[in-house]
Amino acid sequence: MMMAAARQPEPQARGAIDEPLRQRLVARFGARVRYDEPLARHTSFRIGGPADAWVDVDDADELAELFGAARESATPVFTLGSGTNVLVSDRGVRGVVVHLGRGFHFIEWAEEAEHAAVRAGAAMPFKKLVYDAVERGFEGLEFGEGIPGSVGGGLTMNAGAFGGEIGKVVTSLQGVHREGRVEELPRSALAFEYRRLELPPGWVITAVRLTLARGDRAEMEKRVAAARAKRKKNQPLGLPNAGSIFKNPPGTFAGRLLEEAGVKGLARGGARVSELHANFIVNQGGATAAEVRALMEEMRARVQARSGVRLEPEVKLVGEW
Repeated sequence: MMMAAARQPEPQARGAIDEPLRQRLVARFGARVRYDEPLARHTSFRIGGPADAWVDVDDADELAELFGAARESATPVFTLGSGTNVLVSDRGVRGVVVHLGRGFHFIEWAEEAEHAAVRAGAAMPFKKLVYDAVERGFEGLEFGEGIPGSVGGGLTMNAGAFGGEIGKVVTSLQGVHREGRVEELPRSALAFEYRRLELPPGWVITAVRLTLARGDRAEMEKRVAAARAKRKKNQPLGLPNAGSIFKNPPGTFAGRLLEEAGVKGLARGGARVSELHANFIVNQGGATAAEVRALMEEMRARVQARSGVRLEPEVKLVGEW
């Protein structure tokens, strides 16, 4: 089915990228800088207004340089990965949106008899890392089959499913602080929580080191196949969405509470709660961020009225609201 063109809101007054920063960005990054870039092109929801500036960077030194230039002009910077698990405002994002480019697409393996040390770039697709590990016979990532987005995004959200979490196998993180420091943080300095990683303010992940144990490849392939079948059966894979909208409350599932509250099929404009899974909102065509947000509030209100539980969003609201 052909998707209808997204309805764009009226243009809004945007924070200016001052001329010195403009010139500096173009001189350093050339065609990798774009102005008034529609972020709907870069999100799995296919929703989002413009970024004042969009910049692709290819390594940690470029990222540090960009942060320095933005800091000198007091311009905000937001880092966007593969655009899953986010809802970008119709008004867009002020300042610079930085995207990790080709230089952050890599997986490096150091294999031994019983375990492997892995280094993966933040822009690498999470699913690719999962399949690479299974093919080589190392376990600990099978839960990630079908989790959308990049390794960096998965780390930021401590992505998990079916009892597994990425945080359980992390050895260290490499990244860049917005003051320009290129750093590596050991596991002891990382606070992984349910669907959350507490990082130092202004710190952006560029790569991760993992330790994986040798496993039975046939058993791993069975677990991956089971996860794939479950997702295919229960999740709306054919329409733009951002994954689970709300986090699971302690001791229960958000999808169960939402289904019991009768939200399946509830719609606001082009946004609709999936009939397959009550914790997914799909873009039926032309949905706006305002419609998705209004639908989220209605879903949460219905659950709270029925069960007394106030759901916490898993999707991050980004930009100018």
